[in-house]
Amino acid sequence: MDKFDWKLIISSNILKLKVLGLWPKDESFKPNLYTLWTIISLTVFMCGHNFFQIVNIIVNLNDLETITATSFISLSTLVALMKAFYVIRNMEILKKLMVTLNCDSFQPKNVRQISLFEPSLKFWKIVSSLCWTVSCGSVFFWSTYPIFDKSVKEHRLPFLAWYPYNTKISPYYEITYVYQVFCIIFLATTAVSVDNLIAALNVYIGAQFDILSDDVLHLYDVTTIIVEIFMYCWFGNEVELK
Repeated sequence: MDKFDWKLIISSNILKLKVLGLWPKDESFKPNLYTLWTIISLTVFMCGHNFFQIVNIIVNLNDLETITATSFISLSTLVALMKAFYVIRNMEILKKLMVTLNCDSFQPKNVRQISLFEPSLKFWKIVSSLCWTVSCGSVFFWSTYPIFDKSVKEHRLPFLAWYPYNTKISPYYEITYVYQVFCIIFLATTAVSVDNLIAALNVYIGAQFDILSDDVLHLYDVTTIIVEIFMYCWFGNEVELK
């Protein structure tokens, strides 16, 4: 039986995290160009967007409408920023986990065991696709509603934020508009990628329980010896079944 590649299932999520600067090649971040990109991604596109929104709240403390509109978005983006922080903080553990997942001890022994957790993996893929669809739709409408309601003629930005320059004049308006769109794309991609990664890991935990339960249920299989199965479960491929 071919080796089951657990990492392949979440490869698209890992690729997105790599693009965002949240998944280095090594077990941790090293002083290289990728780490520089991580710093730029976090400070300019993630922290920067949150910073300008929070400053806008402080500047307009007496404007309830502005505070409400800005807080609704800024709290969501702050959560995405926290997710990025905890991914970076636990990167070494995640990297080791990716290696451990494909060890022989965690491999399904036969097609029957694969069929036990396949429905869970399919459900995760459906939920993941729905999350990406909703996220893309939200980002699209957030980014384009000034165009649809024609408030772009009044130089209205997609998100209320404070900037140390006049955003009502060109080309500052266009630059700031594009900047906000990039920021929300980065933050939304971070939030959904991390959520899907953690959800997949939870599915993997359930799959390992399914495999373990199946091993216990078939301890009395006439084609194997009970002692050998116990040794296989404990030592992995160090003990070869007869």
